[in-house]
Amino acid sequence: MKTPCIAVCKNNGGICSGCLRTINEITQWRHLDEKIQINKISQIRGQHSTHHCPNCGEASFCDISAGKDHCWCFDIEKRDLTNSPKANLCMCRRCLSSLPIE
Repeated sequence: MKTPCIAVCKNNGGICSGCLRTINEITQWRHLDEKIQINKISQIRGQHSTHHCPNCGEASFCDISAGKDHCWCFDIEKRDLTNSPKANLCMCRRCLSSLPIE
């Protein structure tokens, strides 16, 4: 089974600060087809992206931009975006998870 786990797990408001998967992704991981796991890993690592993060400029993936009904960011606690750049694009997992929880 493929996994992006780096064994430094810490739940940071619904997202692991180590591998950057949501808690929902972690709990469902073993049920996912290997192709889906590989695709998700490439999204998390920025190898497969829909845009660049408006905060850091790194590759980022938005499920909504990719045509899905639900995005990974819906599964984490709301973050305070007060001091974030105003953009119509999602932040990457690292930037969004670094923001304070509302």
